[in-house]
Amino acid sequence: MINTVNDFQRVFFTGIAGTGMSALAQYLKGIGKDVSGSDRYFQAGVFNDTRQKLEAAGITCYEQDGSGIAANTELVIVSAAVEDTVPEVIRTRSLNIPIIKRSELLSMIAKSKKTIAVGGTSGKSTTSAMLFDILEFAGMEPSIISGAGLVSIIREGKIGNAKVGKGDWLVIEADESDGSIVQYFPEIGLLLNVDKDHKEIETLMEVFTTFRNNSNHFVVNQSHPLAAQLSQELSNDFCHHADCLAGYVARDFHQQGLQINFTLNHVPFEMKLVGRHNMENAVAASTIANLVGVDLAVAADALSRYEGIYRRHQVLGQKHGVWLIDDYAHNPAKCAASIQACQPLASKVVAWFQPHGYGPTRFLKDDFIKEIAAVLRPQDEIWMSEIFYAGGTATKDISSNELIEGIRMLGGQAWFVEDRNDLLEAIRPHLTDDTVLLLMGARDPGLESFANEVWEKL
Repeated sequence: MINTVNDFQRVFFTGIAGTGMSALAQYLKGIGKDVSGSDRYFQAGVFNDTRQKLEAAGITCYEQDGSGIAANTELVIVSAAVEDTVPEVIRTRSLNIPIIKRSELLSMIAKSKKTIAVGGTSGKSTTSAMLFDILEFAGMEPSIISGAGLVSIIREGKIGNAKVGKGDWLVIEADESDGSIVQYFPEIGLLLNVDKDHKEIETLMEVFTTFRNNSNHFVVNQSHPLAAQLSQELSNDFCHHADCLAGYVARDFHQQGLQINFTLNHVPFEMKLVGRHNMENAVAASTIANLVGVDLAVAADALSRYEGIYRRHQVLGQKHGVWLIDDYAHNPAKCAASIQACQPLASKVVAWFQPHGYGPTRFLKDDFIKEIAAVLRPQDEIWMSEIFYAGGTATKDISSNELIEGIRMLGGQAWFVEDRNDLLEAIRPHLTDDTVLLLMGARDPGLESFANEVWEKL
């Protein structure tokens, strides 16, 4: 029976190229496990960047044909996207090897360390990265398992979503979308916000309540009304609104170009980022760091050097007066915040969004329309291409054009361009010499190359 990370040595990951899976694989390799894995994106003779970096870390990779499962394999990890018909699953069961889900493994790992679990419907990856960078800068040698690549780790030639340190603390993202957040029992639980995303608000509040009850210490964002309802100890919470009584209060927010300034308990912070939402992420990370012994001035020094994470308001550059920014925004609150964060940079924002999945888009349709329309200035524009289809048995009974039509009805300037490859030529006449072109979307592995193509042709 496998109950802890000490109960196995030889482990295999099916679907290892996924962000969540590759992070766990690298972490286990970092603590001395014998790690291998396969993925449907791995093909003989075809270059794959993730595969190359995993193999450079000492992780053996296979095509998804069952050949990597050996009789001495002690444990097989499957991602949520892996079906029972995959050769690895069939072979694993024929050999009676234990098989568990990614979230179960992460729960085991979390129990083996002093874990800080970052929860909320927005900002988890960014806050986790900021917290990790602060703790590392402070000499605490933390570990991290993240949902996105940190530039500070990518610079080491790695994927960037995991690192094993010698210290006691482990920073993880606690995902509410699949309900796995209730499996973690962290030393510190952090709740950033609660917005409608994958689930209804009532369900989310139940899930986050369990998260709070499972945490030894719990910290919430008092400036978010729903998160504030789950406060455990006001003196440990943070906020940025007037007349706040939390222990950590941010004030004096100001954005100038690609830089934000604010104070936290009167300590000045300066960061090369945009958006009030990034101030909230930084305040959350600094609050937790302070609670575990890092002076706020040290946190400010660390964050002044923060380099960001992959596809989170990633500035690709400026050409012909147009800033190009690539962002992972994919739910209504994130899209609205991303657009707002770009507005101080230029007199006009032209935003493009590719929704992910027919079910999620149908579920959030009215919220997308309302929240995006509410933040568009008269001169701003929103463009959308057709919904990204990831496979499966989804019912294709909604189009991105329905969101565009809804935003138009609320007075927003909105256009539909079905194929994103036609986007740049369609929007060229709309780009002035003082514009931000913002690309938004998630979970489509082609979005990074799409952003790079737009940059090359801009």
